[in-house]
Amino acid sequence: MSTPALSEPAGVGIHQVLVAASPGDAITNMALGVRRLLRRVGPSEIYARHIAPALHEDVLPLETYGSHQPSGSVLIFHASIGQAEVHEFLTSRPEPLVLVYHNVTPGWYFERYDPVFADLLALGRREVERLRPRVVGAIADSQYNARELEEMGYSDVRVVPPIVDLRHLSTVEPRASTMHHLASLDGPILLSVGQLMPHKRPDFLVEMMHIAATYQEMDGYLMLVGHQRLERYARAIREQVQELNLSDVHVVGAVDEADLAAMFRSADAIVTASEHEGFCLPLLEAMTFETPIVARACAAIPETVGAAALLLPPDEGPVLFAEAVTELLSNEPLQRELVAGGRRRLAELERCPPDAALVEALLEVV
Repeated sequence: MSTPALSEPAGVGIHQVLVAASPGDAITNMALGVRRLLRRVGPSEIYARHIAPALHEDVLPLETYGSHQPSGSVLIFHASIGQAEVHEFLTSRPEPLVLVYHNVTPGWYFERYDPVFADLLALGRREVERLRPRVVGAIADSQYNARELEEMGYSDVRVVPPIVDLRHLSTVEPRASTMHHLASLDGPILLSVGQLMPHKRPDFLVEMMHIAATYQEMDGYLMLVGHQRLERYARAIREQVQELNLSDVHVVGAVDEADLAAMFRSADAIVTASEHEGFCLPLLEAMTFETPIVARACAAIPETVGAAALLLPPDEGPVLFAEAVTELLSNEPLQRELVAGGRRRLAELERCPPDAALVEALLEVV
């Protein structure tokens, strides 16, 4: 499917607005992918209220957005978290506003660890609801997210998968030293990729490993890979690992692409116990490495993985998860079935390129 061409007057821009931009963040990565697409047809920048130092050359401060944009310019807002200044900016601008909804995690997950952050998440959901009269087009990256917008009163929500290069990581040269270290381990490797956050339930996976080691005699390793931006929660997970005396569970933290590629290539299975995902890109990345997946059937995960994962009921605990992992590791026909399901899911996504779908959605506005 070819990508339609946008036709716009010289100088007219389609610009994106984020609350925060940081390296490795899924929303930031999508915004960068969208910008590459939009720059094929005209000016396009990314503006954010908070910008990590590593992105100061790539993302512009929101306060620098010009007061006299050419008539016909469009704003795309990636909703993520509450921010009064961003909301005021969006409601005060005359440009047509397109909402891209990646989902806002329910704040109650964070109340115990960071009440201020929990309040910002709750504010983010309220702000999405209040923006509805201002929005001329709404885009969600999953049916799950689209249903949430419809419950807020939005209509005609377009579903467009995230614009990212799904196969990029599988083309990265894995770090040889990491590959060698992982090959030296004397047991299967379970890999979980994602920020260490309460809604992703790494505590569930740690408990699962305790059950598997104690009652099922599984000698395996769990690697928890991802940013640890909530230090109080990260500390709680490390303490849980120590209390259960799980020397084979490693809270790795964030890694670069070479290490991450090495981990995906070395993993025997990808595991996630996450309870709230608007899409979950790491699971698609796992498919590009042809690695089987075990996951809980929560939020958008079932529609993301299709037949590529062994999906477990959301209300079941770590015992069933441990049994499922043990079964998968010993069942080669099941592994092949899940890998084949991953190939089909990737082919399905690649038959309908998200960049073409996004352009078609924007054409209605532009």
